[in-house]
Amino acid sequence: MVCILCDSLSFEIICKRCQQTFLKPNIKKRDNIISFYSYEEVESLIKYKYHPFGSRIFHILAKNSFLEFSKVYTDKCYSIPIDDKVTKGYSHTAILNRYLKSKYITPLYKVLLAQNNISYAGKSLEYRKNNKRDFLYKGLENIDAILVDDIVTTSTTINEAKEVLKKYNVNIKFSLVLVDKRW
Repeated sequence: MVCILCDSLSFEIICKRCQQTFLKPNIKKRDNIISFYSYEEVESLIKYKYHPFGSRIFHILAKNSFLEFSKVYTDKCYSIPIDDKVTKGYSHTAILNRYLKSKYITPLYKVLLAQNNISYAGKSLEYRKNNKRDFLYKGLENIDAILVDDIVTTSTTINEAKEVLKKYNVNIKFSLVLVDKRW
């Protein structure tokens, strides 16, 4: 196999050299959202989430960011992925969530699901506001949690999820995402 970034022979879809060179997280925090990469750095990789082999890329991104975060985070809480339904054979938010598992963070799965399966990719803020995801929460109540998503474009999805979770007394400590496009 060859690395999709440099065409070198590699056992992984992105070679170790490219991971160390191009996928070093640059942690930023804005509006209680922590992100690891700028959109320009990983744009082509994020778009692979629509392809069956995108799971391999998301494992690498999660290992280089979410796993490293979980090693230094020491407040006891749960993590909740946004709409971790399986499509194209995997769920990218479930993959990210998996790498948060630690002595302090307990990942939950399939507890915050959109009832409206609208895609927001490439859509305007007005469209997003007029077409809510209509989240249904089936998880634990009265907990502290980290909200997990892959990308923030306008923060409407995260804000809608937080509103739903608030009804169940889920205290969102912060949201954790690969990319915050608002930077």
